[in-house]
Amino acid sequence: MQQPFNRRSFIQKGLASAAGLSLLTNFGNDLFAAVQKQRLYSAPSDLQITDVKCAYIRNGHSLFVKVYSNQDIVGHGEAVDATPGTYYLVKMMGDRIRGKNPLNVHRIFEDVRRRGFFEGAQGGMYISTLTAIESALWDLAGKALNVPVYQLLGGKFRDNIRVYCDTASSREKPEIMGQRAKEVVDEYNFTAVKFDIDDPNDPNKYDPYNWTVGPAELQRMVDQITAVREAVGPNVDVCVDMHGRFDMTSGKRVAKAMEPLKLMWLEEPIPAENAEAYKYITESTSTPICAGENHYLAYGFRPLLEIGAVDIIMPDLQKAGGLGEAQRIANLANVYYVPFAPHMVASFLGAMASAHVCASIPNFLILEWQIYFHTNPMFKEIVNYEGEMIVDGYIPLSDKPGIGVEINEEGLKKYADKDMPFFT
Repeated sequence: MQQPFNRRSFIQKGLASAAGLSLLTNFGNDLFAAVQKQRLYSAPSDLQITDVKCAYIRNGHSLFVKVYSNQDIVGHGEAVDATPGTYYLVKMMGDRIRGKNPLNVHRIFEDVRRRGFFEGAQGGMYISTLTAIESALWDLAGKALNVPVYQLLGGKFRDNIRVYCDTASSREKPEIMGQRAKEVVDEYNFTAVKFDIDDPNDPNKYDPYNWTVGPAELQRMVDQITAVREAVGPNVDVCVDMHGRFDMTSGKRVAKAMEPLKLMWLEEPIPAENAEAYKYITESTSTPICAGENHYLAYGFRPLLEIGAVDIIMPDLQKAGGLGEAQRIANLANVYYVPFAPHMVASFLGAMASAHVCASIPNFLILEWQIYFHTNPMFKEIVNYEGEMIVDGYIPLSDKPGIGVEINEEGLKKYADKDMPFFT
């Protein structure tokens, strides 16, 4: 009669044949105990979503989500920008996923997305809200299986994620912008920086509604970025953002004028909607053109990639659909040999969530980093994490289960939007 399989007996007998019975017994017991201690919540019937709660900061433009489970494992996620007024979307989506197994991240994402076809599930607030929940599911799944998110995404290509520093509020006189660029590079060891050149208050604008750049406005832009380039030298990458506030002709003119400055990219010279107009600009210049922070889902990036409208894509991983969708976008771009450089205006929770995606794909170029992490104490108070946020211009990828960064409710509550729900 065949004996039933016993895991303790199997381990001990296998080790005994290799090392001798006298040395085996304690070691086998220790190994068995270690195996037994692993908390693997993989059975579909074991783990269930019990609730989804949220909180807001920055006038509703930053949404934080917690997904709760029946085994006291909680997933944390974040969304940005297209999030004001989304409380009831969070509650609706929470109702739709309650009782489901959070390990089925792709299935839950697709269920919620498909059910929202007539509720705005093509982009905007619907997808941004789903993004926060989807990210929290990855965090929960990683904690349940005791692995970091990058491992759930298929493993990593790199351990450290290169970032560029968005200096923010950088529409200043050329000498001030040059000084700021040098300070950022010298103080924090960034190898890439970004500056804004769109200025709604520029007195040289034709009028507030005319998107055409004039000669004096163009010269101001060139003078500013020339000062930045001279300040940081030839070996630091310089990115320039126009925030989609110009027309196609102006995009061509600015890109051409910037060619001697060897930019890493010129970002969003025109609004997001017209891929063909982007193509006209991209074909007219050697300055790389970058766009994507206002596109949603892989569907939104297909036209840009299909017709060669841009040189670099920059999806915002806190609003484009989540971490799984971000990997799909990156893989789609990789088919066209297009680099992936995500936009990132979130907290360190969002930054590390993005870092897991950036680690998991081959065509990663660089990730956005905000100067506010260094200047605004709120961004250290609202999260819990271990180690340094950034080292010499790189985010050290977390190896902790899940994302590796969590919401600090006590810290977040200090900055929570008034008259808005706070994890209720």
